Amino acid sequence: MKTRVITAIVGIIVLIGVMFTFNTLIFNLVIAAITLIAIHEIYSALGFEKKDWLMYAVLVPYTLLVMTSNYQVMRRLVMPMSFLLVTFYAIYLVVRNGTISYQKASGLLVFSGIVIFCFYSFVLLKEPYGYDAVFFILLILCFAWGGDTCAYFAGRAFGKHKLCPVVSPKKTVEGAIGGVLGTMVFGVIITLVYSVAANRMEAFTRSNIGVSMYVIIALLACVAAVLGIYGDLFASVVKRQCGIKDYGTIFPGHGGILDRFDSVMFIAPFVTMVITAVFYA
Repeated sequence: MKTRVITAIVGIIVLIGVMFTFNTLIFNLVIAAITLIAIHEIYSALGFEKKDWLMYAVLVPYTLLVMTSNYQVMRRLVMPMSFLLVTFYAIYLVVRNGTISYQKASGLLVFSGIVIFCFYSFVLLKEPYGYDAVFFILLILCFAWGGDTCAYFAGRAFGKHKLCPVVSPKKTVEGAIGGVLGTMVFGVIITLVYSVAANRMEAFTRSNIGVSMYVIIALLACVAAVLGIYGDLFASVVKRQCGIKDYGTIFPGHGGILDRFDSVMFIAPFVTMVITAVFYA
């Protein structure tokens, strides 16, 4: 527990440092680096051989392109590069017929797509919403990690009924309920902090911080909490089928990038889509 707490504190400090680079290219490159580490964890978990390094290598420039696609020049290249990427995988499977698993290659492509989609959500928020996007990004992380934390402690204190014993034996229904309630609380708290900041800093929007906003955030939190649990279970399914305990060791006590961001995978795109469709419609 001590190691987990220390790692969490260090992680928060790093997160604050990264958010200070929000309005620069450095932010995009940091998100790209995190994404590539996560994709490499998938590549390693699926057990590819060293001679299949190209399966990962082609995802490096593609990920960098996607994460910098908020710049007009790069955005124009996304579609042709996507075409080249899927064409490469198709050709590679034909050339390596009988020596590489189609299921593993498909797993790498699908899981990597989910991860890229997740982290691209942070980049997508950057351009149109300015520094308000800092609030939205922190809201996403509070939904995921706040819910995780509350689910963990609620499960330890009250957990009796298993939620999904085959996939994750330690998860309980009581823990899930605690996670949902905790997600709502964390969402309201971060929104309250944002409302105070919005009234004191010109960089933030000062409108739409009323009772209705808190109600929307609470409802959004409920759905986000369920998506966070699903993301956690999805990552656990892959780990079990790959026969590994953690995806990596980059975070002592927590595992790899995917172990820490599994609950973020489906929350980030969902919240981003809701913000795009509702908050700024």
